[in-house]
Amino acid sequence: MMQERFKMIEDPRHQSYVTHRLSDILIIVMCAVLCGLDELSTIMTYAQNKASMFKDEFGIEAIPSKPTMSRVLGMIDGEAIAKVIIGIMKDTASKVGEVIAVDGKAIRSTSKTAQPHSALQIITAYLTESSVVLGQEKINEKTNEIPVFQEMLSYIDVNGKTITADALHCQRETCAKIIEKHGDYVFGLKDNQKTLHDDVELFFCDAVNKKEFETYTTQEKNGGRIEKRICRKLANLDWLESKAAWRGLKTVFAVTRTVTAKGFVTEETSYYISSLNVSAEKLLNISREHWKIESLHWMLDVVFSEDSCRLETENAHITLNLFRKLAVLLHRQFIAQSKKKVSVRTNMLNCLITDSVLFDVFCCSNL
Repeated sequence: MMQERFKMIEDPRHQSYVTHRLSDILIIVMCAVLCGLDELSTIMTYAQNKASMFKDEFGIEAIPSKPTMSRVLGMIDGEAIAKVIIGIMKDTASKVGEVIAVDGKAIRSTSKTAQPHSALQIITAYLTESSVVLGQEKINEKTNEIPVFQEMLSYIDVNGKTITADALHCQRETCAKIIEKHGDYVFGLKDNQKTLHDDVELFFCDAVNKKEFETYTTQEKNGGRIEKRICRKLANLDWLESKAAWRGLKTVFAVTRTVTAKGFVTEETSYYISSLNVSAEKLLNISREHWKIESLHWMLDVVFSEDSCRLETENAHITLNLFRKLAVLLHRQFIAQSKKKVSVRTNMLNCLITDSVLFDVFCCSNL
């Protein structure tokens, strides 16, 4: 199935001069990334050492040279790659879950000298429970995440789902688009919506209003660290003058996090708006689901060293970014189904050392 999917991607090269099929090149890259390799030099070393495996298992007769690999990765259309790989993710994983987390990430190694904001940025819509990417788009230098995500809403199915995002996406138009597509939202509040933020903060800080809140509390201990969370929810918004401007708005809530560690206590409160009128417990759980996309981005940086990856073209970076996200999904599926107590990083190393583990990861996902 995997090879057939890759054959759907248009090969930009003149076919008269093609020696190595595009699908073969993508299979090599995919296997290398599943083994934790994503620098071009290490991918080539892996491919050359595994030449017999690629021939026996995938029918790849010859390994392309490093210049060929670099040139082809730079030529492939990033959007075409995204369509195919996201399609693979949707078909190989159950699309279970009600929360779609949205977040942007910059690949720092792509920034121009003394221009940190010129780095390639990719915004991702992520089904948190299933680890499935539902959509992603690159963000051009002349725009930002807000209109790009609003455009993504035109093709992402959010029916019955709840969108979570940071305060940047707390926009009236974004809320309206989500409601129009029969979804719900939970957005953080900060100074980009200063009037709304200040009104909500003032109401929650007013001692007279405390009896109106529904409250839910959790406490977790991890080593010497204790974290307490208090969620206060309010559904009566008659006091909020701007309520009508925010389509679907039904509740506001506050989450206060108190952390005690090594004798020090820190406390912070975050404010949210939502189109859901559910319990304070449910709202707290939904707001915490958002960390899963931040965890994905952390893995791209720490496990795959994405921020230090040196590739020549934007298309190559987009392609490798997509394969990394696919690798995270496939490894998590395999680990869950095999019930092995190993990390994604350890499982990648096992794939690198033992070909049979790599094939088991493929089989687990019907690839």
